[in-house]
Amino acid sequence: MKLHELMDPQYSENPFLLYRKLHEQGPLIRAGENVMISGSHAIVEALLNDRRAGKNYIESVRLRFGDEFAEMPVFQGINRMFLVMNPPEHARLRGLIMKSFSTKEIQPLREMTLTVGNALVDAFIDRGSCDLAKEFAFPLPVQIICRMLDLPESIAPVLGDAASALVKIFDPQITEIDLMKAGEAFSELDDYFSNLIISRQENIGNDLVSLFIGSENDGDRLQHDEIIANVILLFIAGHETTSNMICNAVLALHNNPLELELLKQDDALIPGAVIECLRYDSSVQMLYRTALEDIDVLGHHIKRGTNLFLILGAANHDTAVFSSPETLDIRRKEGRCLSFGGGIHHCLGYRLALAEMEAALYILLTRLPTMQPLMSSVKRNLRANLRGVSALPVKW
Repeated sequence: MKLHELMDPQYSENPFLLYRKLHEQGPLIRAGENVMISGSHAIVEALLNDRRAGKNYIESVRLRFGDEFAEMPVFQGINRMFLVMNPPEHARLRGLIMKSFSTKEIQPLREMTLTVGNALVDAFIDRGSCDLAKEFAFPLPVQIICRMLDLPESIAPVLGDAASALVKIFDPQITEIDLMKAGEAFSELDDYFSNLIISRQENIGNDLVSLFIGSENDGDRLQHDEIIANVILLFIAGHETTSNMICNAVLALHNNPLELELLKQDDALIPGAVIECLRYDSSVQMLYRTALEDIDVLGHHIKRGTNLFLILGAANHDTAVFSSPETLDIRRKEGRCLSFGGGIHHCLGYRLALAEMEAALYILLTRLPTMQPLMSSVKRNLRANLRGVSALPVKW
């Protein structure tokens, strides 16, 4: 298998085909010079927890897009996000950001999600139909993150559109047009948040941006560019991943009506259903790592400098861990879902994402119990990573 094959459009419609192909070819697949792919749950989990499999973001940019693109502001900006750093710099930034993030309790955010979600449903419930992606799944997380950052609600659609253009940068390969659009989107977000941070320094509040500005650990503070990059990271992570996962979960449940009926009968099953939907059809499909030194893992040797593409979706469908992985089972009690990653880069906002998804499913089940997707009009976003939909028409 070659890297470009991960972008095959057929996998957007049916990723199970990709998972089967990866599993057939073995736990570690050579995909080019210094490039390996894995869809093995054991290998992926081991490498996510192995600090020798670290980050070399700019090198991954050169691999995917060529040397001439590595200096683009969008890639340099992403390179300042703690998401792509190794210790000790990763520990420094994550520690400062965690200190801020931990001040937000999940229960108030859960209540906020219920309030925002119900207000969104109020706006379209009398129509009998809507595009659930555009009118519920996408505005819900973006309004939550805007409230956490104390941004005006009116700016949410603009920033949300920019985030959607930017996240294409996390696919293995994209068109030059999409690359330029991602660069423009980053510049738009960079300018907005830079000005916001400057103004917020003169009017410190209790919002997440203010907490970033004031965050300190033994005299160490986040610098201006570091705040910008990591606010953008939290914005896109708190928006695109959760929005697409809500859509993926809705489709998974409606494609498995017996499981959906179980959920309607007992909403105590919602937390387990969310985890199973994450396993079954994750929005985050892959993570990148680089072998910082020679690694021997589960009987396999990986040379220093090897670029590793870890396919979370395939790992979540590994028959060595999950029985009948292509079957949605909301009462499943086996294996560990890897959709939030692992090790020192385990998703910082996973509790918020789970709370938002649980609240979203609860609202849809209680407010729109007869809702049905119009499957012939569903539009997939055709991404290899951050898998989801661009349109999800439903009726009730």
